[in-house]
Amino acid sequence: MITKDMTIQKIIETNEGVAPILMAAGMHCLGCAMAHGETLEQACAVHGIDVDKLAKQINDYLGE
Repeated sequence: MITKDMTIQKIIETNEGVAPILMAAGMHCLGCAMAHGETLEQACAVHGIDVDKLAKQINDYLGE
Protein backbone atom coordinates (compact mmCIF):
# COMPACT_ATOMS: atom_id res chain seq x y z
CA MET A 1 0.00 0.00 0.00
CA ILE A 2 1.31 3.42 -0.99
CA THR A 3 1.19 6.06 1.74
CA LYS A 4 1.85 9.78 1.60
CA ASP A 5 4.98 9.46 3.74
CA MET A 6 6.71 7.12 1.26
CA THR A 7 9.43 8.60 -0.93
CA ILE A 8 8.90 8.90 -4.66
CA GLN A 9 11.86 6.55 -5.15
CA LYS A 10 10.32 3.88 -2.91
CA ILE A 11 6.97 4.19 -4.70
CA ILE A 12 8.61 3.69 -8.10
CA GLU A 13 10.68 0.78 -6.75
CA THR A 14 7.45 -0.83 -5.53
CA ASN A 15 6.09 -0.88 -9.08
CA GLU A 16 7.58 1.04 -12.02
CA GLY A 17 4.12 1.08 -13.59
CA VAL A 18 3.15 3.95 -11.29
CA ALA A 19 5.56 6.33 -13.05
CA PRO A 20 3.05 7.22 -15.80
CA ILE A 21 0.44 7.97 -13.10
CA LEU A 22 2.84 10.37 -11.39
CA MET A 23 3.76 11.94 -14.74
CA ALA A 24 0.09 12.39 -15.66
CA ALA A 25 -0.45 14.14 -12.33
CA GLY A 26 2.22 16.69 -13.28
CA MET A 27 5.32 15.22 -11.67
CA HIS A 28 7.57 15.39 -14.71
CA CYS A 29 10.87 15.42 -12.80
CA LEU A 30 10.84 11.82 -11.59
CA GLY A 31 14.47 11.38 -12.60
CA CYS A 32 15.83 14.35 -10.68
CA ALA A 33 17.72 13.85 -7.44
CA MET A 34 15.23 15.87 -5.37
CA ALA A 35 12.29 13.75 -6.46
CA HIS A 36 13.86 10.58 -5.10
CA GLY A 37 14.23 11.96 -1.58
CA GLU A 38 10.85 13.67 -1.44
CA THR A 39 7.83 12.01 0.07
CA LEU A 40 4.64 11.76 -1.95
CA GLU A 41 3.13 14.39 0.35
CA GLN A 42 6.03 16.81 -0.20
CA ALA A 43 5.98 16.33 -3.98
CA CYS A 44 2.22 16.86 -4.09
CA ALA A 45 2.55 20.06 -2.05
CA VAL A 46 5.14 21.43 -4.48
CA HIS A 47 2.98 20.57 -7.49
CA GLY A 48 -0.38 21.57 -5.98
CA ILE A 49 -1.77 18.04 -6.13
CA ASP A 50 -4.21 16.43 -3.66
CA VAL A 51 -2.03 13.78 -2.01
CA ASP A 52 -4.92 11.62 -0.81
CA LYS A 53 -6.47 11.54 -4.27
CA LEU A 54 -3.16 10.62 -5.93
CA ALA A 55 -2.35 7.94 -3.32
CA LYS A 56 -5.80 6.41 -3.92
CA GLN A 57 -5.25 6.45 -7.67
CA ILE A 58 -1.90 4.68 -7.28
CA ASN A 59 -3.31 2.14 -4.82
CA ASP A 60 -6.25 1.48 -7.15
CA TYR A 61 -3.74 0.79 -9.94
CA LEU A 62 -1.84 -1.59 -7.64
CA GLY A 63 -5.07 -3.30 -6.61
CA GLU A 64 -4.68 -2.31 -2.96
